[in-house]
Amino acid sequence: MSIPGYRPKLIATDLDGTIVPHYTGVSDRTIAAFTKARDLGVEIFFVTGRPPRWMPEIRDAFGFGSAICANGAMVYDLMKNEVLEEFNISVAVQLEVVAKLREVIPPISFAIEYGDEFHHESKYVPRWDIGVDMQPVERIEDRCIRPAFKMLARCSDYELSSDEMLAIAEREVGHLATITHSNGSEALLEISALGVSKGETLAKMAARLGITAEDVVSFGDNPNDFSMLQWAERSWAMSDGHADAPLHAKFVADPCEADGVAAVIEQLLELPPRS
Repeated sequence: MSIPGYRPKLIATDLDGTIVPHYTGVSDRTIAAFTKARDLGVEIFFVTGRPPRWMPEIRDAFGFGSAICANGAMVYDLMKNEVLEEFNISVAVQLEVVAKLREVIPPISFAIEYGDEFHHESKYVPRWDIGVDMQPVERIEDRCIRPAFKMLARCSDYELSSDEMLAIAEREVGHLATITHSNGSEALLEISALGVSKGETLAKMAARLGITAEDVVSFGDNPNDFSMLQWAERSWAMSDGHADAPLHAKFVADPCEADGVAAVIEQLLELPPRS
């Protein structure tokens, strides 16, 4: 496939399922491709649903780059391990979202993140943060005590899929918060402040650098990536990602496990720079 245009000035990529395979670390080929881009003056943004506490492996693997965490809710200095900006959900909105979702999805359970803290209900079964919260609560309302960068809602018994939960949540609370998900098989929603998304925050960061969507490329695989796939002038959905991802991107990349992003970047760097 021939890629149109000029060499990008900014590359934005999701992590898990896009450049980080589900069962192994980042490949040498991927690291080499991003390193060459950086050396040619291309801005690198790792744009992820992960909280900062999950970023050390990315810092150690690459040793450079900027980061947008928590689906756009945090601008994060990857090298200094410092949150630069946060876009939080107010306590009032947290409580309203929880109340409304309990009504329409009875088996739902919740977790919440603020600062370095992760809290979850006893019914909520964490899959990655086991041990972080040593005192789960019966009702998350007891932990809705300060603005939060992210809430999570899960059907631990898998009565509904993530896509089914998302459709219900967008209808019922989409006017209160941004609802998305990053894993179709987890029955898990990710909730941010209204208007906060990967694409929105990426656009803000690019504008501060004097870079427009025309000179940005983005990569992603799941609904939480759709906003940045739509915004960037050139974007690639992973072929092994969510079935709807190609509807939001301009192109499709080979699977994560096949270094699909690295293969595209290698071609992008062969393009001439914009004069």
